[in-house]
Amino acid sequence: MKFGDGEPEKRTALSCLAPEVLPARDSFLELENLIGLREVKRTLAEVTAFSLIQNKRSELNLKTDSTALHMVFKGNPGTGKTTVARILGQIMKDIGILSKGHLLEVERADLVGEYIGHTAQKTRELLKKALGGIIFVDEAYTLAQGGEKDFGKEAIAALVKAMEDNRENLIVILAGYTQEMESFLRSNPGLRSRFPIHIHFSDYDSEELFQIALKMYNERDYELSNRCRWKLKKSLEEFVKGRHPHSGNARYVRNMIEKSIRLQALRIVDKKYITRKDLISIEERDLPDSGSISN
Repeated sequence: MKFGDGEPEKRTALSCLAPEVLPARDSFLELENLIGLREVKRTLAEVTAFSLIQNKRSELNLKTDSTALHMVFKGNPGTGKTTVARILGQIMKDIGILSKGHLLEVERADLVGEYIGHTAQKTRELLKKALGGIIFVDEAYTLAQGGEKDFGKEAIAALVKAMEDNRENLIVILAGYTQEMESFLRSNPGLRSRFPIHIHFSDYDSEELFQIALKMYNERDYELSNRCRWKLKKSLEEFVKGRHPHSGNARYVRNMIEKSIRLQALRIVDKKYITRKDLISIEERDLPDSGSISN
């Protein structure tokens, strides 16, 4: 296997790894099939290659690098952070790094207790469930926003201890908005050093959102008329031009699609004869106005 051949921007997540070194698993194909996320895929290719090489060195009794695979995911909502984390868990299982590969999503309320000792207990119980997989802490910066007496710091301490005690069979991912995560890590230099892999999830551009929308419709067995496709494309271009800093990205697209499906159902429900074409066709009139969609 070798890196660096060809133009980097044209390479996909794992295309720089020779097929024979990868297990024949759906997880790799699933990652490849995600729309956009070029830099995310490239970084995960590096992580995968590193893990495979360490396994090979171990088999040949060579020294291995036990660098932790704990990560920080930074970016706006709807940019694929949770989806990528789930796929990563399966990839790490497929190449023998994690024993289970499942994803456990948690947030502050799941970790922080209401009295002394409660936080450590709650956090330990969740970490036990996460063992063998990935624990994904969403909006992780909220653990440090409660002041000196807040129990959030106790949750952080419990996470760090678990990372050290189970570094061979647990990956911790801290996730959240870019600016807030940067401030959080600056406030705790010791924490930053324990998370060597930082991945930024950029907002999708309008063409990527359009492709995501088409994929979502296809997965639900719906087809768009030509006029509907044109309206959808223009609507997403307007959304991208005017979106706010914490935009919903693919969540906005999903909400738009679900609204259009409800409007389509309302349009055809009273028809005397409902054909297959009626059931699968999304027309221009079914696509909602942007102002009626939650972001």
